[in-house]
Amino acid sequence: MISISNVTKMMGGEALFTEAGFQINPGEKVGLVGPNGAGKTTFFRLIIGEIKPDEGQISCQAQTRIAYFSQNVGEMSGRTALEEVMAGNARVSELGAELKKYEDALCNPDLDPGEMNKILERMGDAQTEFEKLGGYDLESNAKEIISGLGILPKDHTKLVQDFSGGWKMRIALAKVLIVMPDLIIMDEPTNYLDMETIIWLEKWLINFKGAIFMTSHDRIFMNKVVKKIIEVSQKKVTTFSGNYDYYLQEKAIRRKQNEASFQRQQDMLKKEEEFIARFAARASHAAQVQSRVKKIDKIERVELDVDEQEIKILLPAIPRGGNDVVMIKNLAKVYTDSVGNKNEVFKDITCTINRQEKIAVVGVNGAGKSTLLKIITKEVGPTVGEATTGPSILTGYFSQHTLEVLTAENTIYEELQQKLPSATDGFIRSLLAAFLFRGDEVFKKIRFLSGGEKARVVLAAMLSNHNNLLILDEPTNHLDIKSREVLLDALKRYEGTIMIVSHDRYFLHELATKVLEIDKGSAHLYPGNYKEYLQWRGQE
Repeated sequence: MISISNVTKMMGGEALFTEAGFQINPGEKVGLVGPNGAGKTTFFRLIIGEIKPDEGQISCQAQTRIAYFSQNVGEMSGRTALEEVMAGNARVSELGAELKKYEDALCNPDLDPGEMNKILERMGDAQTEFEKLGGYDLESNAKEIISGLGILPKDHTKLVQDFSGGWKMRIALAKVLIVMPDLIIMDEPTNYLDMETIIWLEKWLINFKGAIFMTSHDRIFMNKVVKKIIEVSQKKVTTFSGNYDYYLQEKAIRRKQNEASFQRQQDMLKKEEEFIARFAARASHAAQVQSRVKKIDKIERVELDVDEQEIKILLPAIPRGGNDVVMIKNLAKVYTDSVGNKNEVFKDITCTINRQEKIAVVGVNGAGKSTLLKIITKEVGPTVGEATTGPSILTGYFSQHTLEVLTAENTIYEELQQKLPSATDGFIRSLLAAFLFRGDEVFKKIRFLSGGEKARVVLAAMLSNHNNLLILDEPTNHLDIKSREVLLDALKRYEGTIMIVSHDRYFLHELATKVLEIDKGSAHLYPGNYKEYLQWRGQE
């Protein structure tokens, strides 16, 4: 369906990738992986024809319909959310108008029989395509998709310009899904989605009959949806048959094979070079020496695949603190809107978080997870009850709001210097390298950073302070898989207490020792880990 053949793409005078080649077949679910800046989004833009390759060819079967979801949603206004989604399937609207024209023409009593047959034939073709594209079910499908993506029926008639940026992303994603094309290309579709919506999208994509080509930071999402991985790294493109976990296993095997081949060749070359050096001056061995010189000149050298060096975060010693870290007693929160309507978020929450526990705070969107964390950190006050921390507890709090308090004109290095005044230059450099800021990147100004880069700066500073309690509200938002792995490794080694809200299921599987569920206005603390909690929920 889509064929990439010997494609090279230059960017800023350097090759992003060279002689890249792979295929996307009908109905195939393909994941695209690679470090930031390797060229993943460039591949998407090449396929949709937004940019051209410098060398090579990209071919697409005739009549292939492609829909593309990117992080740049563009302007949306003047329609309701439902109307905006339905407008995403422009071809259905065209066919609907075309069918209406044919129906009007057939109502003409003076229509010539020959012309009638031609109209009926064209009308039949249009009806077939209209039905194939879900034209007769367009509105019901749009309602199902937009509801699945978390926009409640009461908001279907709300104007799109009245939605926030994150909700506009969901509408833009719904516009792509409603097209029902032959190929959906998706650039980070799970950004801005909560866990319930991610699970819905996951099921929808698994059942989708067309092909998918996507990149995502959500490891479990990739594992469940894709069956083939395309890796773009170090200017090369490599194909792996299998999901993300298989890709990691196969890559490790290939790396060992590469190292073995490289070593065998190096050993062989060393022997040949020793022979040449030993007998180069002897006339009796001139022919043999010349033969071996030609031999090693012709050998295609095995290149050693070298991944980016992984550096672990050096965690500071933290004060021990008491056994009772967070004490919540009879806690309730009620919000009152501008006209006096009351919204009870939760009530009667009573529990104690103990030292060194790593608590996943879970619940459906709007259950009050973030509100609970804000009450614990004194960002907002409770309506009833209390949430207190022990007298020797030092708290580090991460939320999307904390990204806004960075100093825009500081460089990354200067920001860390201010937050860690006693740290040495070497420590700050090593810390930033662990969070994937290397070389001159540390001198980028904060105002030029993406959301994910800002999050890495905040987390780097937080993990290097002497906090013995970390309150983390969606710390993995906008972090790529490599950054998430760095953070996860640090949090697993961290000896303090953690309360975390995250929609990354793999992260919670690996980290959480207990689960605090907020459900229907109340909370329950489950003593098992996240996997055991999910099993319990399934059994229930």
